[in-house]
Amino acid sequence: MVNRLADAMSPYLLQHADNPVDWWPWSPDAFEEARKRDVPVLLSVGYASCHWCHVMAHESFEDETVAAYLNAHFVPVKVDREERPDVDAVYMEAVQAATGHGGWPMTVFLTADAEPFYFGTYFPPEARHGSPSFQQVLEGVVAAWTDRREEVAEVAGRIVADLAGRSLVHGGDGVPGEQETAQALLGLTREYDEQRGGFGGAPKFPPSMAVEFLLRHYARTGSEGALQMAADTCSAMARGGIYDQLGGGFARYSVDREWVVPHFEKMLYDNALLCRVYAHLWRTTGSDEARRIALETADFMVRELRTAEGGFASALDADSEDADGRHVEGAYYVWTPGQLREVLGEDDAAFAAAYFGVTEEGTFEEGASVLRLPGDTGPVDAARVADVRARLLAARAERPRPGRDDKVVAAWNGLAVAALAETGAYFDRPDLVERATEAADLLVRVHLGEVARLTRTSKGGRAGDNAGVLEDYGDVAEGFLALAAVTGEGAWLEFAGFLLDIVLEQFTGEGGQLYDTAHDAEQLIRRPQDPTDSATPSGWTAAAGALLAYAAYTGSEAHRTAAEGALGVVKALGPRVPRFVGWGLAVAEALLDGPREVAVAGPVGGELHRTALLGRAPGAVVAAGEGPGAGAEFPLLVDRPQVGGEPTAYVCRHFVCDAPTTDAGELAAKLGG
Repeated sequence: MVNRLADAMSPYLLQHADNPVDWWPWSPDAFEEARKRDVPVLLSVGYASCHWCHVMAHESFEDETVAAYLNAHFVPVKVDREERPDVDAVYMEAVQAATGHGGWPMTVFLTADAEPFYFGTYFPPEARHGSPSFQQVLEGVVAAWTDRREEVAEVAGRIVADLAGRSLVHGGDGVPGEQETAQALLGLTREYDEQRGGFGGAPKFPPSMAVEFLLRHYARTGSEGALQMAADTCSAMARGGIYDQLGGGFARYSVDREWVVPHFEKMLYDNALLCRVYAHLWRTTGSDEARRIALETADFMVRELRTAEGGFASALDADSEDADGRHVEGAYYVWTPGQLREVLGEDDAAFAAAYFGVTEEGTFEEGASVLRLPGDTGPVDAARVADVRARLLAARAERPRPGRDDKVVAAWNGLAVAALAETGAYFDRPDLVERATEAADLLVRVHLGEVARLTRTSKGGRAGDNAGVLEDYGDVAEGFLALAAVTGEGAWLEFAGFLLDIVLEQFTGEGGQLYDTAHDAEQLIRRPQDPTDSATPSGWTAAAGALLAYAAYTGSEAHRTAAEGALGVVKALGPRVPRFVGWGLAVAEALLDGPREVAVAGPVGGELHRTALLGRAPGAVVAAGEGPGAGAEFPLLVDRPQVGGEPTAYVCRHFVCDAPTTDAGELAAKLGG
């Protein structure tokens, strides 16, 4: 057996490199092998921190009998969905269309032409709960392939035709306006959980992009209801088990409606988005809790996810070893009353149990509890809380740590750059701005490199083989634009423009629609195209936001037109499914507000610059600098002199400018500060 995954960059593929299954990476050679042997392809898609991917691997892919059958009758192909989101998206669409649901691990059977004909997600080793065993599925597919080949070909052809025929409802002409954002707010209000914060039932995901929309909507309209939903949701998450009360940072989602028990994996993208949201909530309300969470989340990303090269790793695993050496979910994070007593002694353990909601019966499994802040302890001694937290954190550090997925994903690092740059600027933490700059440098040096096109992933400072997709271009441009605003370094604006020109050339179709892959990318059975925001902004809405901001910085009509064309889909989807187009709605708020263009002829980091960054106007762009070279860095600073030799701010929108001001209070008032 040839181990074709041994040299993979993906930690997920490397987890499977020693399986007895004869895995192939996604490649033309794998499909040629299937054609030569006249067998189907088994496509297995997952990611490194996926709990049920580990379970299925242990139960089936590490089993010699299952592996022998697989190797004899299939060409098995293993894909990391985070490396190849295009492959994942195309086949997930087919799985969802056929079964009504999806998820990972994703298991799809394909012809040698990569056409799918049978689907599933996790299959157990024995038949249970009405689900066949994985071995039964394999045998059934082989029987169909051998005895009913015409039927298989017909099914595959029908599925591909159905996927190809799914044209995107673009939403017609025009951009989302007051009516659409008001309807979106009403839709969110209907789905809002007033008792517990957040939207919908269990499992409950952190709605970072919807909260961003709510904060921007409040800033533009003064809607108290929008602010209340945003603030209460953020507070509920901050006090829940989804937030790591000792080390900072958020888990992927809560399995219940109350935010008590999380799915313990920690993803870079969630933490980047939430760090930025809490920073923006503080900017809006001055909440001490929002400030604390933003800073703790930023510090978590730097401490736990930063790589030696200055980028940010993708995720921490949900699973780790418990005291008995078993690999179980949440072992690193949960506590029993007895474990508290071991670390803290009787008195402090009783205090900690009350403060963090640790009970004798437990809130998780086997009598363990997830730490949270149930809020019924009354006034507490802050110094005692800090001491207890520090001792528990030190004790936890002695436990076996969860695994880390060390690959650097361009899009998610772009989100981290934006979050760290802004959080550092707001809270006078230049170290965070420095970490953002180092990650941005890595993206330019390694992910752009000499090819002048973004690479999706890197590891150990070496670029991967997979081309960047639209979300990479949109999110990295967003990060560069945030960094330009904070640092006053126009080079980041130039890099953003370079990426967005590629979006215009390679990802844009007719009528403003966008595609997830470039025109010259590998051709799959369907060109993926998804405008809905899920765990991260879709490539479509991320690009729209960056295009709009870049146009505000430069006056580029082409970028403004492209942003408006892309927002047509938000006009269609926003009123109907606001939870799933939150970032698109946030961009729509920026468009409705202008966005405002703020030029500060004065020192970077000075009072006027800081005031401009703290302005609440949705999507406002900020350029700062002084001296004769400032205009070369930022077009917004051209012909913007200081008044009376004093630092001066200019605020413009919709081609109209206010009178310049040298007064920080006046500038704050102009920007909703």
